[in-house]
Amino acid sequence: MQRTTFSAQHCSVARTLDIIGEWWTLLILRDIFYGVRRFEPLVEQLGISRKVLTHRLKRLTEENILRKVPYQHNPCRYEYRLTASGLDLLPVLLVLMRWGDRWLSEDGQAPVEFVHADCGQVSTAKVVCAHCGGELTVRNLRPQPGPGAVLEEIESMRSASVNPDLFKKIRL
Repeated sequence: MQRTTFSAQHCSVARTLDIIGEWWTLLILRDIFYGVRRFEPLVEQLGISRKVLTHRLKRLTEENILRKVPYQHNPCRYEYRLTASGLDLLPVLLVLMRWGDRWLSEDGQAPVEFVHADCGQVSTAKVVCAHCGGELTVRNLRPQPGPGAVLEEIESMRSASVNPDLFKKIRL
């Protein structure tokens, strides 16, 4: 069954989910971040069907999140490497892991920890302001139209909002 596409929406979350929101995609990316880059080890590690893995790797390559690099020439075999846009997905995975560790792990025990090479300490993801370094929370953020905003969509968001104060600071 073909799922709905979000690629035409003027929403960065929707367009991103159109590419990485499929069932196995983030797990494939997780394992590639961990260093599992070849097809057979990915099949074994994930327990994914060959057909699904082939489809997901093809899509991630087409979207320039992964690139194929030959590691054997006769027969030609490839491993998958993260591109710059693929590497930019690391914070997404780290934040998802932090949430899962906090809310879904047994006894608060994280199955995987990351050591920050610069300081040698176990660390977790924290979303901070790129300008001042302060932590970003639901209490200190507000949306406003960006340079790619479409007036009709902003008006639609205003009228459909369950929180009327959400868009009160948007000035058109």
